[in-house]
Order: sequence, then C-alpha cells, then structure tokens
Amino acid sequence: MDALRHRFIDTNGIRMHIAEQGEGPLVVLCHGFPECWYSWRYQLPALARAGYHVVAPDQRGYGQTDQPEAIEAYHVLQLVGDIVGLVQALGEERAIIAGHDWGAVVAWYCALLRPDMFQALTLLSVPYIRRAWTDRRPTDAMKLMAGEQQFYQLYFQEPGKADAELAADVRKTLSMLFFSASGEAPPGQRRRFLFDKSETFLDIGAQPDVLPAWLSEADLNVFIQEFERTGFRGGLNWYRNIDRTWELTPFLCGANVQQPALFVAGEVDTVITIYREAFNALETTMPNLRQKLLLPGAGHWIQQERASEVNQLLIEFLASL
Repeated sequence: MDALRHRFIDTNGIRMHIAEQGEGPLVVLCHGFPECWYSWRYQLPALARAGYHVVAPDQRGYGQTDQPEAIEAYHVLQLVGDIVGLVQALGEERAIIAGHDWGAVVAWYCALLRPDMFQALTLLSVPYIRRAWTDRRPTDAMKLMAGEQQFYQLYFQEPGKADAELAADVRKTLSMLFFSASGEAPPGQRRRFLFDKSETFLDIGAQPDVLPAWLSEADLNVFIQEFERTGFRGGLNWYRNIDRTWELTPFLCGANVQQPALFVAGEVDTVITIYREAFNALETTMPNLRQKLLLPGAGHWIQQERASEVNQLLIEFLASL
C-alpha cells in the first residue's frame, strides 16, 4: 500500500494542503472545528487498503491551507468551491465525500449543489438540516433558543473575542474540547452548548486528568502545533457566515439530499441533542439513506473515538455503491 503523501494544490483562488493515500475511486474527507486533516489519521490508511484514493484536506482557514483575511470569504459557497476545485485539480470528475462536524455541512452542500460530481456522501456527527421557508434567520433562532443564556455559536460571532480566548492557551482549549465533547467525559464534565452570560467558552467543559484513549499526547501535539501557528480565526469565521450562507441559499428550501448516504454519530454527542429533529427526519430528507447509527457511549469526535467501527461502516458503505 502507498504511504501517506502530503502536497499542495490550487483551488478556488487558494492554496490548499492535502494528505492523501491509496489509489482507486476518489474519497474526500472533510474535517470539522477545531481540527485539520489529522482528524482522519485512522481512516486514511484503512480506506486506502480497501482500494480507494483517499484525500483529507486542511480546509479553508485551517492548517497549512490559506487563511483569507475577509470574514465573508468563508461562506459555504466558497467552501464548496474549494472542494469542487480540489476534485478537479486531482484530475477527477466524480468523488464520494465524507464530512465530520462542519465538514458534514460542506459535504451535504456539495451533494446538493454538484450532484453530478458527488455521487454519495457520509455525514458524521451533524445530521442534514433541511431548510424551510418558515425558518428564522439562524442567529435569530439561536437567540430564541438560548433565552437568557449564551449559545456557543452566538458566542463565536464577535470577531476577535473567541479568537483571543481560544488562542491564549491552545493546549488548554483543545484538551478541554476533545475531552469534554467525547464519550469518555462523565456526564458532569461534558461540554455544555448553553452557558451563563457570566461564563466564557472555556468554562463550558472540563480539563481531563488523563487524555482519552483515542488521543495520545503525540496526537494532541499535532493539533496544538497547527493552532498555535494559525490561531482560530479561520475556523471561527465559518460560524460568522451562518447568516450569510442562509441569505445566499433560499433556493435550497425543501431540498432533499438524493444520493446514497450514511449517517453515524455518537450516542452522547450534544450535537444530536441540539439537532434531534433533523436527526429524526433523515429518512425523509435523505431518501436514499442506507444506514443511520448512533454508536453507544461515543461522543462528538466519532471517527477518532470509534475508528475501527467507523472504518468498517465506511468501507461497507463504499463497497455497496
């Protein structure tokens, strides 16, 4: 089997770093926040062994990929453009796409906007959220849900605020997030998505006494080194475009994702709590959904926490296409 390779490609006006392995049909893996290509370290060799050309980019604003200055450079149409350009830069016309967290959002927009290119998709942790004409502006809906409390996605809206807080001690930030959003955190130490206005984002979860079994010190250091170098501005700018994306995509109201699909999440992932209605509706909004699973005891970082199970599910899904 080919070894893991790193290189840069030009796409949609940016220079993008990719990690790739294997030969065969193209599978693109899109990471979430606050992560990078390394989030897929367990999937790259497994899918390569199964006969696929697997590519995990650092997405726009992350890792070694360009980090445009303007906030408006991070709306979802640009993010989809990056992945379309990636596929074409690799000399391919079609691909299968998988996404985790924010990467799941990119994956379903790729499927909706370029069904000719993206023939199937896997969503991890974040279910497809079908838009309706009756939907409120996203940040207005978040304010209504939060009431007198703060919702973390609203907390991220002010440029510079969370950027400085998260970057002040990158190890503390990432240790808290990876532990408290994982299935290994006991209930009293799990990340809260709503918190008091007297609290900061770093107050919403706990620091681990010992790192989770799926995250070694060496693994954590890879993420730390990337975010110490780049800061968190690029990733936070994705959140700052939630309303802009909504303004740009009213034509997707009522749209179902038609491609064959797989959905996997952790049973104790707070994202499932937030978007339970969307999770329950997946058989309707994704009519070709092949499988929908909540892995018992697992949290948000599903492809890292339950690598062997996710690998097997991905390989079986790919083989079925």
